[in-house]
Amino acid sequence: MISRLRAAALAAIATLLFHPGPAPAQAVAGFPSKPILFVVTSPPGGSNDLFARAIGKRLAEALGKPVVVENRPGATGSIGEAFVAKAPPDGYTIVMISSSFTTKAAIHANLPYDPVTGFVPVAMIGKGPLILALSASVPANTAAEFFALAKSAPGKLNYATSGPGSINHFATELLKDAAGIDLTHVPYKGMGPATSDLIGGHVDVLVASVPSLMQQVRSGKAKGIGVTTLKASPVAPGLPPLAGAGAKGYEVELWWGVLAPAGTPRGIVAQLNAEINRILASPETRDFLLREGAEPAPMSPDAFGALLRADIERWKKVAKAADIRAE
Repeated sequence: MISRLRAAALAAIATLLFHPGPAPAQAVAGFPSKPILFVVTSPPGGSNDLFARAIGKRLAEALGKPVVVENRPGATGSIGEAFVAKAPPDGYTIVMISSSFTTKAAIHANLPYDPVTGFVPVAMIGKGPLILALSASVPANTAAEFFALAKSAPGKLNYATSGPGSINHFATELLKDAAGIDLTHVPYKGMGPATSDLIGGHVDVLVASVPSLMQQVRSGKAKGIGVTTLKASPVAPGLPPLAGAGAKGYEVELWWGVLAPAGTPRGIVAQLNAEINRILASPETRDFLLREGAEPAPMSPDAFGALLRADIERWKKVAKAADIRAE
């Protein structure tokens, strides 16, 4: 069932993404006249925080006013997101989000904001693959070997996640369906313990971001056997797409982007979008994002909004089919 849902959802996303870019934005008179608050909904040090600080620094240089990054973690990001949704819609409060924004929206019915109508999309920052990694003790070295091994013993191999409803939980359930395999879910409270137990041989499989796994793969502590994107990615050189090794049509991408409160004037949104897209076009920003597991992915606010809506609907269908529920 998930296969049919996935195919329909991916077709919708592909159609929506090919929107033409916006016309060059004209600067809004008087904006900005004071510092912009850039909210990060997680603690310092993660990808959302690093991307917000890098983009915020360059955005401040472009706009001539400070961009203040403030961490407001808690409730898997909902505290910071709710703060921004309730902020004045004047362009002076924005928030960095990632793929988990849409997986959370798919399984939480009582969020303190509406994930679609509570915000206006500003800009996409970047996107990147997840890596499928195996414990060194698993007797498989390629995706094809792993799929064959899993099919030979349904449910015997287990997979770790950073918790129920996380992006790697959704990604692995989708992989199970695409490859026709059965794995047993072992949820953890965070990516750190999940990665540690993969290295220690306590779990067999982990699908996670490049920053979470690439160092362990390069050191030989875990075996990277493929990426979740349809094409090979410069973010994870040498790892082939899982779709070409027996998981037909399989595709999951991590992404990062910026939202503002609903009602923020379109002219201000267009100005912020144009400045962020210019930042993403610089070689320095591209190199920085690649080091952190992403490629620049500039797009118009409308195209980013279409992706958000399609992503939420896609994950709702996957959650229903795979019985993924919030804790």
